[in-house]
Amino acid sequence: MRTVLVTGGAGFIGSHIVEALVERGDRVRVLDNLSTGYLSNLEPIYDRVEFIHGDVQDPETAADAVRGVDCVFHQAALASVPRSVERPLDTHAACVTGTIVLLDAARRAGVRRFVYAGSSSAYGDQPFSAKRETDLPDPISPYGAAKLAGEYYCRAFFATYGFETVVLRYFNVFGPRQDPNSPYSAVIPLFITAILSGRRPVVFGDGTQSRDFTYVANVVHANLLAAERPGAAGKVFNAANGKSITLLELLAAINRVLGTHVEPEFAPPRPGDIRESMADIAAARSLLGYQPQVDFPTGLERSIDYYRMICGSPPA
Repeated sequence: MRTVLVTGGAGFIGSHIVEALVERGDRVRVLDNLSTGYLSNLEPIYDRVEFIHGDVQDPETAADAVRGVDCVFHQAALASVPRSVERPLDTHAACVTGTIVLLDAARRAGVRRFVYAGSSSAYGDQPFSAKRETDLPDPISPYGAAKLAGEYYCRAFFATYGFETVVLRYFNVFGPRQDPNSPYSAVIPLFITAILSGRRPVVFGDGTQSRDFTYVANVVHANLLAAERPGAAGKVFNAANGKSITLLELLAAINRVLGTHVEPEFAPPRPGDIRESMADIAAARSLLGYQPQVDFPTGLERSIDYYRMICGSPPA
């Protein structure tokens, strides 16, 4: 049985990765400072993981966390464009300092592979087309810049030390356990919980901006593949659905599932937000063997069932 580390493992995406690793029989260690994660996300499997309450930015904590580890899944970050606009230094510390501290600790400890949670925000607001990993990055938010810096450190550690790193650029991940109560919450939980609470969802901009919404199980699948595929080291891959819809189409889809007809409330566009986002996933398909496991409509229905449950309304 091998030992793996998931940083940010009490968070939304991290907890789903932890769950999958436990289910396949790995010995799982979780490092999380609980600044945005919750132990309740690990509740069903908490007694089957080793939990370290600490910060990845601390070299001593990082060194302890990677000791005896085969693979690191680095999910810890302050993952929000609006938060990064308000708190760029905190975002840099969590996303950049935390990443290089962990990379150095993992390399020194003899970790076999390091899988890094990148972001589609690295592409910036480029003219609409399916984003390819070979496109020139052009981030327009502090968060995008910070995640790209983490990517570059991964690439540098591979080129300099031969340390195996793999970058996955996540595209608008959604699903159960995504926090709807933060001021920086993502659009899908905000839309769903607003309607369930009898409020009109807020759309920043005109609602025609598009996103490649990716159900969390697909990102977990990409991580498990990235940890094992021999030819993946040193490379960047999009982890996405490969299709996009507009925010108004998203709202219409939620209304259909809920049987409601709620109209949005419009607000001015936010700094750092992009207009169009869709991934080309050909490289992930070819080199990782990646294929989305759950399509958008199914993922949306599962998410709505989850938010019905936590909002006090049983699933239909």
